[in-house]
Amino acid sequence: MAKIVAGIACSHVPAIGVAMDKGQTGTPYWEPLFKGYGPARELVAKLKPDVAIVVYNDHANAFSLEIIPTFLIGVADKFPIADEGFGARPVPVVYGHPQLAWHLAESLILDEFDMTIANEMTVDHGLTVPLSVTTGQPAEWPFKVIPLCVNVVQYPPPTGARCFKLGQAIRRAVDSFPEDLRVIIYGTGGMSHQLQGERAGLINRKFDTDFLDNLTKDPIGLTKISHTEYMREAGSEGVEMVMWHVMRGALDLDAVEVYRHYHVPASNTAAALMILENRSAA
Repeated sequence: MAKIVAGIACSHVPAIGVAMDKGQTGTPYWEPLFKGYGPARELVAKLKPDVAIVVYNDHANAFSLEIIPTFLIGVADKFPIADEGFGARPVPVVYGHPQLAWHLAESLILDEFDMTIANEMTVDHGLTVPLSVTTGQPAEWPFKVIPLCVNVVQYPPPTGARCFKLGQAIRRAVDSFPEDLRVIIYGTGGMSHQLQGERAGLINRKFDTDFLDNLTKDPIGLTKISHTEYMREAGSEGVEMVMWHVMRGALDLDAVEVYRHYHVPASNTAAALMILENRSAA
């Protein structure tokens, strides 16, 4: 049977991808951030996942404001890299796992989540940067990927509690898939940052640290953070962290934190990486 073995929380700052693509990871600005990624890559390699479900938000590349799906799952066999205005990132094409993806789509819809199904879509830095952070620069990605998009761009986004419940439904769906697969799930975006307005450059280290601590200590309580609190404490883009709740909901309540890395600044953003493992998958 398929099983979720671990969850990864990862910021998807686009400049992190640019730094890798242009060979700048050893520069004084970027080196402290990238030093923290080595141990995480080793841990992910040891997990030997067959499939990754990557929860992220599209940045007006695959979709526009004409159609705004709250939750969307990609079921294609491959996903081209989006051109975000400077050409596509020089990273491998993302290959999907259509069998598991369609199983997830059916299970989630019958579990009363109204998923949009994408038979064709490009993927942008929201998905590719976390893959690069945790696997480096391989000739091809070391596992299949199922993209799962969440709207955190246009109000109203889903609540943290709803995202957590989606994660729980994903766990039920994966557990019911008959093929023997090792699955990991990413929750991407965040942490505290604001890219415009009078508070541009906002970083709230205390909010970020408390959030990271409570991913293991009090994941249910963490889901009660309101949209207003995210904006007040973590900036206008801080609401991206609701996607981490999807990842957390898919894990055991007593999942164990095995790695954490937090760094400021990463292109005017607080960047974090956390890996949690399921005790039941040990």
